[in-house]
Amino acid sequence: MSERERLGKHSEAGRAATFIGAARYRRASYGSNHPLAIPRVSLTLDLINSYGAMGADEYLDGRPASHRELFGFHTRDYIQAYERAQFRGGVRDADRRVYQLGTMENPYYPGFFATPCLAAGSSIQGAEMVLTGRNAFSPAGGMHHAAPHQARGFCYLNDPVLAIQRLRGAGLRVLYWDMDAHHGDGVEAAFVHDPDTLTVSIHMDTAYAYPFRGGGLDEHPGSAVNLPLPPEVNDSEYWLVFAQLWPRVLETFAPDVVVLQAGTDILAADPLSKFRVSNLLFWEVARRILRDSPRLLVLGGGGYHPIALARCWTGLWALLSGRQLDAVLPAAGRRLLEAVEWDLDDEDAAGYVEQFLRLHDAPLEGIIRPDCRDRVHHLLTHHPLFVHRSPSA
Repeated sequence: MSERERLGKHSEAGRAATFIGAARYRRASYGSNHPLAIPRVSLTLDLINSYGAMGADEYLDGRPASHRELFGFHTRDYIQAYERAQFRGGVRDADRRVYQLGTMENPYYPGFFATPCLAAGSSIQGAEMVLTGRNAFSPAGGMHHAAPHQARGFCYLNDPVLAIQRLRGAGLRVLYWDMDAHHGDGVEAAFVHDPDTLTVSIHMDTAYAYPFRGGGLDEHPGSAVNLPLPPEVNDSEYWLVFAQLWPRVLETFAPDVVVLQAGTDILAADPLSKFRVSNLLFWEVARRILRDSPRLLVLGGGGYHPIALARCWTGLWALLSGRQLDAVLPAAGRRLLEAVEWDLDDEDAAGYVEQFLRLHDAPLEGIIRPDCRDRVHHLLTHHPLFVHRSPSA
């Protein structure tokens, strides 16, 4: 596949796209010494704008989720405790124990209810834009670990669940596809009893990665599809399992809309990743999903290397909006990335200089190990969704 083909020529779905952001994302969040205390949405938007790749009619200011929307998934006690902590400027010990708020994993910071509430509302807005016939991208969303009654895994509010609920409320059959390196456990649990919502998660094996439970090859609550992969998965291996699984899921489940959780922590550069995947592969997967989806909502998710994330999501926006971006970063984009202050930046790492010069990574193709082939084969031949169901079921 040529570089031109990888970077995209035109939105294959032929739909206009909306990017949902907010000035609030320029504020510091998650305190200090936390993997998410980095610029993400704002850096992505600035890099996109350095290309001149967003029109005024493509950007939408996000809005907070309403209490009614939040109570559609989260418990009233949890939301009240969460708001109370922001109002008081800290989390009470009793609330910390019960709701996992104000912990090292889910820290208190100024605005720690307002910012996730804005991200949750933005993902619901994204669902509403999809209902009008557009593609939508809510990069602050994708917080897939949050439980109804607790913050979990850096996630305070489960915006994918809230967005899916909006789509289900419109009578649509929803396929949730989770690219994040970590198992989408919170979304899976939310729809375990809904036959018209299917969750699919391709992730690092939870034997060695958060949430350290669930997500196993033979674990399929309801009809959930889980494909845990071994460490060091490369572009060739990831494409193999995706290319075998994706069409089977589409054929069997026949969704009306796809919600894609596009966490970038599968990228090789990510400090929390145990995969060796390039953004070229990431875009190749996204392009296929865009091409085949009847409607598409894209949410953010994990991603702990701000420069790798901004480059990846900029290329993703290009696909969604039907643009082809130059592989060489514009001068303004290079200066933007070079100015990012980040404690984990490693000047000795392979590709350090290239990340400031080019939008795309070098390909990370390699040998396809039998273990990867065996896992996807086992899933396709043993999962009840594929063994017992047909498109007309």
